[in-house]
Amino acid sequence: MDILKVSAKSNPNSVAGALAGVLREHGRAEMQAIGAGALNQAIKAVAIARGFVAPSGMDLICI
Repeated sequence: MDILKVSAKSNPNSVAGALAGVLREHGRAEMQAIGAGALNQAIKAVAIARGFVAPSGMDLICI
């Protein structure tokens, strides 16, 4: 499993789709964000991805 790298210019919807895909395939995922802008986009992506995986019974959290 690769680490999903998020930048400040990343589209949160695209990152959320990638995150949901990795979660469905592996059951867990890792993201890397360096800087405030990148962290903002990563958190947005997690919020969006929660909606993508919720119908399948998964709950997505950040640690």
